[in-house]
Amino acid sequence: MERLRTLLKKIDGRGYKAYKELKGSYQFNGYKLTFDHIQGDPFAQPSRISIHVSSSVAPLAPEFCAGKIRKTAAEDFLARAVAKAIRAHVKGHRGIGKSGEIRIETSGQQILIRNSVLIDSEGIEARLTVGLPAAGRTIMAREVEEMFFRELPEVVLHGLYFENLDKDSFQRHVESAEDQHSLRGLLLPNNLAAFVADNSLLPRQSGIDDRPLKEKVIPFVAPDSLACTLVLPNRGKVRGMGIPRGVTLIVGGGFHGKSTLLHALERGIYNHIPGDGRELVATDPTAVKVRAEDNRVVSNIDISPFIDRLPFDRNTTGFSTENASGSTSQAANIIEALEDDAALLLIDEDTSATNFMIRDERMQRLVVREKEPITPFLFRVREMYYDLGVSTILVMGGSGDYFAVSDTVIMMDSYRPEDVTLKAHGLVDREQVPEKLSDLPPIVRKSERRPDAGRLNPARGKKDVYIETRGIDTILYGQHEIDLNKVEQLIDIGQTRAIGLIIHYYARNYAERAENIKEGLTLALKDVEEKGLDILSPWKTGTLALPRLHEVAAAINRMRAEG
Repeated sequence: MERLRTLLKKIDGRGYKAYKELKGSYQFNGYKLTFDHIQGDPFAQPSRISIHVSSSVAPLAPEFCAGKIRKTAAEDFLARAVAKAIRAHVKGHRGIGKSGEIRIETSGQQILIRNSVLIDSEGIEARLTVGLPAAGRTIMAREVEEMFFRELPEVVLHGLYFENLDKDSFQRHVESAEDQHSLRGLLLPNNLAAFVADNSLLPRQSGIDDRPLKEKVIPFVAPDSLACTLVLPNRGKVRGMGIPRGVTLIVGGGFHGKSTLLHALERGIYNHIPGDGRELVATDPTAVKVRAEDNRVVSNIDISPFIDRLPFDRNTTGFSTENASGSTSQAANIIEALEDDAALLLIDEDTSATNFMIRDERMQRLVVREKEPITPFLFRVREMYYDLGVSTILVMGGSGDYFAVSDTVIMMDSYRPEDVTLKAHGLVDREQVPEKLSDLPPIVRKSERRPDAGRLNPARGKKDVYIETRGIDTILYGQHEIDLNKVEQLIDIGQTRAIGLIIHYYARNYAERAENIKEGLTLALKDVEEKGLDILSPWKTGTLALPRLHEVAAAINRMRAEG
């Protein structure tokens, strides 16, 4: 502690690079501070520090972090507590560039596996970034001293010491996460694809603000015909709407809550923080949101179950393009989801290619089947459930064609769900849509693809490994720029950073010896889950969050065949 103070006095007023002399560890009262990386410029990425609080000094109540799910929730709670303490006790900007900034990476409304706070038997480690202050390129040691000797101790005291935390909130946090995880595990045994608890609050602030809407919100209440009660380890009995496996339609007028419900189901693969309103919305953990994605790269995908007989005999069993259409991209997205073992597809009519979803009777009479290469999803959705066990939840507002192939129809009326299955079935001839077209290739879960080594090469220019992110939607990987803008269940930039690193880890360890992309990524992600996110990075960082297999595969699938 005093050694750090002495060093600061020594470098005060010198050039910015003298900050490098601070590299190392320092013992403070109750915790150890380590400078893991020191920035070379006030405008560069901030310095990285880690704080270790020994379990002998500030022990956690063991029941708060017992088991994987509770431990992840406890780490999430502590990261948020540190962020709150930073807002309360850190002055912030002082000097030029990022001077004076202290930050910790946290999640939004979801609870993710991260490496910004880690709990083990020895204690708690928190990883932060710090902008070391400078006036021009001159070190401002007095400002640094204030940050590390006055502000940071307060952050540690109020963010990492269990005795100073809100115990009731902490308990709610870990118990809520445990309940959500348990709820997701109850879906399959109860033949459910998803569950939405009564009194859930689904609307969000806006399309770009995932926080709950606070005013004029109608609580969700399950219709009696779809209601079921499940028992959770902490909350006990919970009543809500169970969406059965099979083909489910969500219908209703515009602005009545159809897409809001589907969006909640998209995020139901994650645990949410207490107060989010969607804590008890649970979706099959393999669920994939599928949409049209014009202009995406497609590499060697068998889309023939949906698109064949293209003009000029163009091959669709190993379809590749740099610029997919709406229909070919949506077909590719479904086949890729099946490769990833998705058991549930989530589809919104508004983000789908119309010609991929339906083709009405009059159009079929005008454009005969022999001249139409697209087999609409309508004709294969039941087959996917019967043959593969893949359920579909589909928002449909403009066509009743899907009534004939549906198992369940839910109508949203002013954000209130109604079971209108019998009424919808009474409007159609349930035999009018063929359940299987014998002349089409079968839909199967083929997992034969394995990306070539050239595509996974991370080198760029003079760098053997070049992996960067531009926001949540873009990864720069070697010569590739990977666009993930339409991968809608990717929710955190920490996941995006991890995806690039996981691809590199997969390329080094499993790409050549695994039978296919799914098997290789499964092995890579198993390593990460067992050994931690730190195995991915050559240096200590606290900026990573764990993605699902599907989102990692989606990034590889959107890379060009050659770099």
